[in-house]
Amino acid sequence: MAWTLLVLAIAAEVAGTSVLPRTDGFRRAGPTAAVLGLYALALFLLAQSLRVFEVGVAYALWAGLGTAAVAVIGMGLLGERRSVGKVAGLGLVIAGAVLLNLAGTS
Repeated sequence: MAWTLLVLAIAAEVAGTSVLPRTDGFRRAGPTAAVLGLYALALFLLAQSLRVFEVGVAYALWAGLGTAAVAVIGMGLLGERRSVGKVAGLGLVIAGAVLLNLAGTS
């Protein structure tokens, strides 16, 4: 159950961040409400997952995998520039999240 909560927390954070450019600097009410609601949901779900996970491991997964997902969405759907450096950085973020998770379970 904790894994499900953490995955949903990551998904809510990624969704909120993906909507963020549509807020026009928080001047558009609808997208702003969506971002705030999704971020609140993400933090609530993350907090619930901390009943089982260590905070360092959970936060590393939440932040790292969320960052990687948003970068992929940016490059794939939002027309952001791709580069070897970005792809290598994504690999390092994912590797770091995996290593922290493995170290947290041993």
